[in-house]
Amino acid sequence: MVSPRQKGNPDSVSSRQGGAKDHCEGRSFPTKAFIYALTFSPTSAFAHASDRGHVLLLPTGYYVAGGALAVAASFLVLALLPPDALDRFWRRRLPLFAFGDGARAIVSLLSFAGFAILVAAGLFGSRDPLSNPLPLTIWTLLWVGLVLLQGLFGNLWSWLNPWYGPWRVVLRLFGKRQTWRPPPWLGSWPAFVLFFAFAWFELIDPAPDDPARLASVAGLYWLLSFAAMLVFGYRDWSRRGEFLTVFFAMVARFALLERNEVERNEGGRLSLCWPGAKLGNAAPLSLSGSAFLLLALSSVSFDGLSKTFFWLGLFGINPLEFPGRTAVIGIGTFGLGLTFVLLAAAFVLAVVLGQRLAGSPHSLGRAAGLLVWSIVPIALAYHVAHYLAALLVDGQYAVAALSDPLALGWNLFGTAGMQIEAGVAAGAGSAWWLWNIQAGVIIAGHMLAVLVAHGLAWRLHPVPGRAALSQFPLTVLMIAYTVFGLWLLATPAAG
Repeated sequence: MVSPRQKGNPDSVSSRQGGAKDHCEGRSFPTKAFIYALTFSPTSAFAHASDRGHVLLLPTGYYVAGGALAVAASFLVLALLPPDALDRFWRRRLPLFAFGDGARAIVSLLSFAGFAILVAAGLFGSRDPLSNPLPLTIWTLLWVGLVLLQGLFGNLWSWLNPWYGPWRVVLRLFGKRQTWRPPPWLGSWPAFVLFFAFAWFELIDPAPDDPARLASVAGLYWLLSFAAMLVFGYRDWSRRGEFLTVFFAMVARFALLERNEVERNEGGRLSLCWPGAKLGNAAPLSLSGSAFLLLALSSVSFDGLSKTFFWLGLFGINPLEFPGRTAVIGIGTFGLGLTFVLLAAAFVLAVVLGQRLAGSPHSLGRAAGLLVWSIVPIALAYHVAHYLAALLVDGQYAVAALSDPLALGWNLFGTAGMQIEAGVAAGAGSAWWLWNIQAGVIIAGHMLAVLVAHGLAWRLHPVPGRAALSQFPLTVLMIAYTVFGLWLLATPAAG
């Protein structure tokens, strides 16, 4: 998701309202008083590092049609495959090595120390979001880069999160204390609410890139989450209330590496598996877990939709004269909620129709809770495609800023003066290959989602004909979402 980042439509001519220009202008307003005024004035405050307007050049209709046909063909091929072939495909593993968890607390403590330095940099460092490492680390390295790594290599966040180490230290100093177990009905709704608040802050708040503002929000969230872990227990709150842990754990189920628990003192054993294979044996999600996963996809989709000429035109806003975030807070809040509601309704409708076509004896809750795991490849594909250009450009700014976190003239890693190559994600030379990567990621994500959904359907309907029938409405939804995703990447967008 965003800040500083870019939408990433390389197939376009840019009427650049963002980029370095926005933030060079930001340097001329150094006082907190003026930052406060910017935040609450009806103008855009701290635009994203790479926001821009777009006008299409490439014939993207061919990509849209090809993507839809590819997803449809995947469904037809899978419907004709014998069930044992797909099962053998999912079960294949290549054992690698075993390792323990002895260093996990140390890694987490180092992560906490780095987080504390970043918060200090946000409060006392540069006011420029392209020079301050806090916005760049959170919005680019964490919310883009780490999500990609989670999808490839597994749950790195379980080691990198900044709560586990401090929690272990408190246990060591004060001993184990009785904790309150959250009631079962609470489910993952705390994580859902917090994720919605996070998405709102990122996509709708007037100044999510303001280093001081972001430092205050991030620091307060760390304190509240740590207090909840002490009250409810680290494991319970991480699985129910800490939205980053919940989200990263879901993404990690797509990864190429699988960790199997072995002897208690040995930690776990890593194996290499097919992408998405771990989703095939996942337990059905609860209603709150399903809602959380659908919110993760809908929020990224709304991020792209909210900048399109189409969306702004619905509310009479001239996209070439964008009035700023403060002027569209109400519209943005409505759109964020509406996108989730529409996606959830479409998903439930597809599952209900599939259950009726197959004459399923299973409850809607079990069927939806199981099939919603097929959303993970789509959500990950959208995340990567939507923010790929941001990672390529703003990632360079992050590497440079981390060398001088407090704006004191340091050069800790020798990267403070590095030249930023923005052309890697902009201009005619980059348009073709970047667009093809983005389009390919989205199409591949939907094809893998069809594969995962087919495997999950076999768990509900062992009879081949019923399994295929049950997946037909969900496949139609995936085809529609493929078209929608490619359209979001290609359609003109405002900065």
